Amino acid sequence: MLFYGFFCLLLDYNILMMRNFFILLLVLLFVACDKTDTNRSKNITDQFPLVTLDLEEAKRLVSLPMNCVGVEFPNKLGQTLGGTEDLKSPKELHPAFYGCFDWHSSVHGHWSLVSLLKQFPALDNVSEIKKKLVDNISKENILKEVDYFYGKYNKSYERTYGWAWVLKLAEEIHTWDDDIAKELENNLQPLTDLIVGKYLDFLPKLTYPVRAGEHPNTAFGLTFAWDYAKTTGNQPLQAMIEKRAKYFYLSDVNCPISWEPSGYDFLSPCLQEAAIMKRILPTIEFKNWFDLFLPQLKDVNYRLIVGDVSDRKDGKLVHLDGVNFSRAWALFDIIKDLPEYDHLKKIAYEHINYSLPNLVGDSYEGGHWLGSFAIYALNSARNE
Repeated sequence: MLFYGFFCLLLDYNILMMRNFFILLLVLLFVACDKTDTNRSKNITDQFPLVTLDLEEAKRLVSLPMNCVGVEFPNKLGQTLGGTEDLKSPKELHPAFYGCFDWHSSVHGHWSLVSLLKQFPALDNVSEIKKKLVDNISKENILKEVDYFYGKYNKSYERTYGWAWVLKLAEEIHTWDDDIAKELENNLQPLTDLIVGKYLDFLPKLTYPVRAGEHPNTAFGLTFAWDYAKTTGNQPLQAMIEKRAKYFYLSDVNCPISWEPSGYDFLSPCLQEAAIMKRILPTIEFKNWFDLFLPQLKDVNYRLIVGDVSDRKDGKLVHLDGVNFSRAWALFDIIKDLPEYDHLKKIAYEHINYSLPNLVGDSYEGGHWLGSFAIYALNSARNE
């Protein structure tokens, strides 16, 4: 009996020791995992070469819009001719936005100038840049731009890519604390109001979203329009975008990002869609949606290869530099306030680092528009 009691006591002691051992082991594993996650985040943010938009980079990039907003030819008008009366020069048709090869590139070229001036008022050629803005975005010029949209055959002109950039330009001017900002905003307002009205009229009619990786992409058009509406307090536009984005995308799952990019893409259909949903959904709802939409992005080892440009003198193939910048800004939008996706920063910076060195001094095929994409991507990195 004594032996049996001793045996039970010994057994209880061993069980207790084993339990303590396993508790200690679990604690050590937790600490190790936590440290690994911390180091992983530290490696991404501290050891990866991060490109920043500083004054020197701004001086380099500002040359791109300055060298194109006044360049009338070559030019791709993209218009429908109703008769010989429509055969006019680009500057006659679009006195504000005639440069940079096409209308939308001219619009976001002007956005680039405003964005860089806001951030870096010590740029060398500030007076020249401001004069260019005031001369182009004049009241008279903008009213002529508005008249163009009332033409019988061009009511849907630049839908919705050019529309989106008009609102992004309006938003940038609206938030600019400068003497000329109010003048520019007032001059641009008729066109801004026209575009807002076009969004409100068009979105309820769009039964299916356009998921292309180029200009008609619906998610991109909604994203910039949402930013404008939120910044300026335009509730009707904001409510319409939220309603239609949910209608278009809320049930989407397993987006085929492995199919991207297509040969000429400058937008990522999957990431651009996620960017608008991040804006309109509460955080918990977005996380639940995103887990089903792109579940592979939660993997810390996930890789997304950059878009490879084989010929930068080909105006279509150079679109892939654009997809690198737009992927980056979409990723920064997505991961904001979501630390579990911090590992995606590395992918974003890889995409920026691939394309950024090629812009200045490159051919006009890319230089007339890619500067704006680079600036927007770098702005997104700063705001992350």
